[in-house]
Amino acid sequence: MSDGVRLSAQLWLPDRVDHEPVPAILEFIPYRKRDGVALRDHANHAWFAARGYACVRPDMRGHGDSEGLMTDEYSPREQEDAVEVIEWIAGQDWCSGAVGMMGISWGGIASLQAATHQPEALKAVIPVGASVDRYYDDGGYLVGGYPGQGVGWGGVMFGYCIRPPDPAVVGDAWRDMWRDRLDQTPMFLKSWLQHQLRDETWVQGSVCEQYDRIQVPVLAVSGWNDCWPNTVLRLLDNVNAPCRGVSGAWGHVYPNLGGPGPGIDFLGLALAWWDRWLRGDDNGVMDAPALLAYLQDSHSPTPAPSARPGKWVAVNTWPSPEISAKTLHLGPNGLDEAPSVEDFDVEVFSPVWTGLTSGEYMPVAGICELPRRSGA
Repeated sequence: MSDGVRLSAQLWLPDRVDHEPVPAILEFIPYRKRDGVALRDHANHAWFAARGYACVRPDMRGHGDSEGLMTDEYSPREQEDAVEVIEWIAGQDWCSGAVGMMGISWGGIASLQAATHQPEALKAVIPVGASVDRYYDDGGYLVGGYPGQGVGWGGVMFGYCIRPPDPAVVGDAWRDMWRDRLDQTPMFLKSWLQHQLRDETWVQGSVCEQYDRIQVPVLAVSGWNDCWPNTVLRLLDNVNAPCRGVSGAWGHVYPNLGGPGPGIDFLGLALAWWDRWLRGDDNGVMDAPALLAYLQDSHSPTPAPSARPGKWVAVNTWPSPEISAKTLHLGPNGLDEAPSVEDFDVEVFSPVWTGLTSGEYMPVAGICELPRRSGA
């Protein structure tokens, strides 16, 4: 990096790079490439490499086998690193100069943030399960106050940061790198709790503040059981560049690697997006519906379902003239368009699941988050 910090990355290169430069796909995240998400990385990036794309998966600074320290999530320095990595990739002899960026969660947010910086080599992005507002969506404020999930996430993120690098990669420097992480990594939660209003701490890095700076095509993907299902519609509403959306039933996962179903051919959709915007193929991706959405049927709450009942619907244009807002009122017979003129009682019946099936917003620490009786 421009400040002297070296990032460690894993590459998947197709055979053809020996005689033909190819487009590249970047996924930029802090989750360690050699153990943390190694299986997921291989499942996606080896697949793209087999179809003619170079794939690059760095560890962010302060994580895995990369040097430096992480001072906070989505920091200006982190965003600068992403831009510099894009520029480095574009300058390699195996790269055609066209770079796409994808990722789920942090990686999806990083993709959108990089797009706001408008590096010349970045040609398209695919954010999956991402958020566009760090305060209202990503941990600062949720349904009236600071979420318990944010407390858990602060501890988990600190744990990610202070793990040692691999001596097989960094050599004898691993001890000093690990000591620096242990001694100098900040307690992120302290800073977050000191900023409980939507101040510059949360505005910085919030993509919703810079929609107009996204000038590259966006394929936005999320699931109704994700923590950020609203991002797809927000991007369709606000991005002026070519934009398409997919909203399925799945949770906070890549659609090809998790549920609930039904799933989609996510890798096939992504490949078509890359072929259009990184290779210039006239393959008709912009003739597809503006939004492909899974319309879920009403169903009783169920822990860990394998699939949700419903059907796929295609919305050809966005905003759609066939969709309008409707206000419904709770009445004695359910939901009515007109408010009830009489007082009424409503009996609420819903299974109360506990423990591992309690349906927490976004569990990050597994069994240690549960009450003692549930964790036994």
